[in-house]
Amino acid sequence: MTTATHAAGTTPDIRKAGFGRVVLSEWTKIRSVRSTVWSLVLLVILDLGFTALLCGLTAAQWSKTDAAAQATIKADPTGTILGSGFFLSQLTVCVLGVMVIASEYSTGMIRASLLAVPRRVSMLAAKAVVFTLLIFVLGTVVSFASFFIGQPILHGKAPVALGDPGVLRAVVGGGLYLAMLGLFALALGAIIRHTAAGITGVIGFVLVLAPLASLLPGSLGKHVHAYLPSEAGQLIARAHQANTDLLTPWQGYGVFAIWTAVLLVIAAVQLRSRDA
Repeated sequence: MTTATHAAGTTPDIRKAGFGRVVLSEWTKIRSVRSTVWSLVLLVILDLGFTALLCGLTAAQWSKTDAAAQATIKADPTGTILGSGFFLSQLTVCVLGVMVIASEYSTGMIRASLLAVPRRVSMLAAKAVVFTLLIFVLGTVVSFASFFIGQPILHGKAPVALGDPGVLRAVVGGGLYLAMLGLFALALGAIIRHTAAGITGVIGFVLVLAPLASLLPGSLGKHVHAYLPSEAGQLIARAHQANTDLLTPWQGYGVFAIWTAVLLVIAAVQLRSRDA
């Protein structure tokens, strides 16, 4: 009787989920989803495969390439090498960034997540930290691998070494760009809360707006184009600033970071004020 009374009166040991535990939970969710693993594998295959393919085609067609294009490649071989792989692999990051958050709304899992972590912004912050670090590490590894694949292919036409001015920063910048792009996509997915619409929106930002902005007349078109998120962010993965660039690599990355921060603030406010 005494034991039963004591047990009934005992206050259960309920611990609030600290931010570290929330981060661990988000890491468990990301690595346990099969689609995430296959998306990351696809990122590696597309990046390295297209780097080898496009750099090989560039070297093979060098004698048929006009002088202006040759001069552009020689001015920044690193940008050519990294850009060859990023052209399509960045789409994988866009899709994955949206799916990380929007898929939870589609399946209803977001309700369970918010029940476990009542502080909603903490959940969003933990998801952003885990996903950004994951893409940065993988993106940096892939960026270095792409460079060492493309460097010997283009060596006879446009030689470049990791120790050349701006090259190391550009290669690491490849990982920084993909990480910020993934965070940008995650923020947009958190705002839209629908997987297909979120993917359409982020791909529109990355691939559609830039060509449209370049059609605007005069300096207006140049400035709008230069300050678009992906166009500004890509500058960090180039070893040298072109004469036509309005921003330096770090300025461009800062512009991309501001775009992303604004979207994250909107997503956080919306998460606190709207039902899941």
